[in-house]
Formats: sequence, C-alpha cells, structure tokens
Amino acid sequence: MATEVLPDPTALRTGRRERALAQMDAHGLDMLVLGRQANIRYVTGAPQLWIAGTRPFGPMCVVVRASGDIYLNSTDDEGVPAEIGHDHLYGLAWNPMTLIDVLKKIDGADTARRVGTDAITPTFAALLPEAFPNAELVDAEPAMRAARRVKTPDEIEAMDTALRVAERGLAAALAEFAPGVSERTLAGAMMEAMAAGGVSTPATQDAAWVTSKERPWRRAGSGEVGAGDLVAFAAGALANGYVAEVGRTWPAGDSVDDQTRKLFGRSNTLYDNMLAACRPGAPTSDLLGAYEAAGEPIPPMPIAHGLGLGFDPPVVSETLLAAGEHDVLEAGMVLAITGYVWREGTGAVFRRDTVHITEGGVNVLTISPCWSGP
Repeated sequence: MATEVLPDPTALRTGRRERALAQMDAHGLDMLVLGRQANIRYVTGAPQLWIAGTRPFGPMCVVVRASGDIYLNSTDDEGVPAEIGHDHLYGLAWNPMTLIDVLKKIDGADTARRVGTDAITPTFAALLPEAFPNAELVDAEPAMRAARRVKTPDEIEAMDTALRVAERGLAAALAEFAPGVSERTLAGAMMEAMAAGGVSTPATQDAAWVTSKERPWRRAGSGEVGAGDLVAFAAGALANGYVAEVGRTWPAGDSVDDQTRKLFGRSNTLYDNMLAACRPGAPTSDLLGAYEAAGEPIPPMPIAHGLGLGFDPPVVSETLLAAGEHDVLEAGMVLAITGYVWREGTGAVFRRDTVHITEGGVNVLTISPCWSGP
C-alpha cells in the first residue's frame, strides 16, 4: 500500500483555483487569508489533516490575486504541489506575532486594499491590520462559497470515488441484513467495507437503524431487527477530501404487508417530485414544495444539502427558509437530497441520493438499488 501523501491531481486543483481567483476578482479581494481546512485544500490541492469539530482561526494559507501566488503553513513539502515553492511555505508557531511577521513579508501585503478572511478571532482581528496596514479586512466566506458551490468536471470525478466507497459500504450492510441481526452488526459491516475501500472517516454518524412505528423518527435503543421492521441505512464517505452519501430503507423478512408497500410507493412519489425540482434556476424552496405536492409532512432536518470538500451550500430546510435564507439551484451543483415518509404502525422509508444538476436537468450519481418488493 502506498504511504506517500500526494497533492490533488493537477487539473483538479487548478480548476478549483481558477474559480477561487475569479471570485476574488468578483468580490474585489486583493488577498485571501484562509484558516478553514476545506478552503485551504480547495485553493492549494494539498491534503489537510481532517479534524472533527472546529478550532480557532489561524492564518494557515494566503492567496495573492495579482500574482496567483499561494503561501501555505506547512512543516514540510509532503503533499504540497510543485507550484507552491519551498520559499512559500512557513512553519507552525505558537506565538501569533511570528505568523504576523510572515504575512508582513508577503509581496503586496503593504499595498493590498481589501483582504478577506474565511473566519476570524479577536486576537487576529487586532493583529492582521499590522500585516496589511493599508487594507480593509472583510469576510471572504461568501467568495469561497460562491467558488465551491459549483463543481468542476474533475470534482465530479473525484466525488465519484467517495460515492462508490459509500455504496460498497451500503451493499456490505445489506448482505448482513436479516431478522435477528443487530444495528451494530450492520454498522460494523458497512464501516469495514468502507475501510477496505480506503476510507476510515465516515461522513455520517449513523449507519443503520430500525425506524419507529410509534413516532416519526428512529426506534429508541440499539437492539435487534425484528421481522417486518423497516431499517434505514445511511452510508457516507469522505474520500480524498470529498463527501458523497447514499441512503436506503429495507424491510426485514420475506413477508411485506400492503401498508409497507404503500409507504414505499409514497416514497417513490416524493423522490420523483424532488428530482423534478432539481433544475437550474429553480429556487431551493421547490424542494420543500416537492414534499407538499406529495402530501408529505416536511421533516425538521435539512432535506437537501450541497456536497463537495465537506458540505457546501445550499442547505435546504423549512427552518432556514422561514428565517429568510433563500437560494437558487445552479448547473454544476451536487446535492444530497433526502426523502422521508412515515406511517404510524409501519415505520419510515428513508432515501438519500447524490445528484448532479446539469444544464439539461438532473443526473443521479447514486446507483444503489432501492427495495421494490419480492
């Protein structure tokens, strides 16, 4: 097994970098100071250490619009692309003034007029003006989100790797699925298969659960699957920085009653409505409208979210829409769309697909089968 850390392929990283530079130009940013790991990888192509949760902002990467030069915080050149020379690498430092001194020496730092950061802390809000004495500090996250929301063809190809790993994990869990098996056994089978595919970091916390017949969500506890239970599977993989997801529901046992079949029929109707809403120029609220058109209650969790280097915009939920967050779908976006229908006494059917919105419509990237009856 190869152990060398390699940068992202040339076409992948340069395509992303061009989009970032274009957004810097559109937002009038002379420099970008980045601290978020996904943003750093997006512009550099250098794999970053995956960290659960969050951490304080630090100036870990600087992009200069005029020259296209990139300065990266790194202790060595492993995984750093050749176009980022050794003289553009700077080491870790506990003292923030050491980092400020590095920034001061970047060509153009003293003449930059607008410098954007993707996050900030009180310490660096006070110190960054020393590095950029003539610049206005502004929020650069809108520029980075605008760059990342539309995927390049090379990004679609990279995401396909993550999706196939997730789908192999789903298939492995389904191979173990039968009445009497535990949720943990199903989750273990899924994680083992994804690890064999080179992914040790799942994108979702839950892997398999028995849906509740008494309330719209999962059954309490982690027990065994009973005959007639509806079991939801959610597989998500983080491979080479990219996330892809797939979700399916399967009934346990060979005997399936009419109410269960009708519930899957409702799920199929909702799925068709959601696909029809995935078109360029459509408001994201149309995805919520797909639930209303199918006569299904809208769940409280997001019903769609962007995928990419982690999670990208948009995020679609009834709560966000009520809060005034409106967005429009664009060609090139990749979304995870989620359908969820429930019936008391039967359970729930959960379905999640990764889809690519194109000029000609929607392209479903997931290929995992859905239950369609014995």
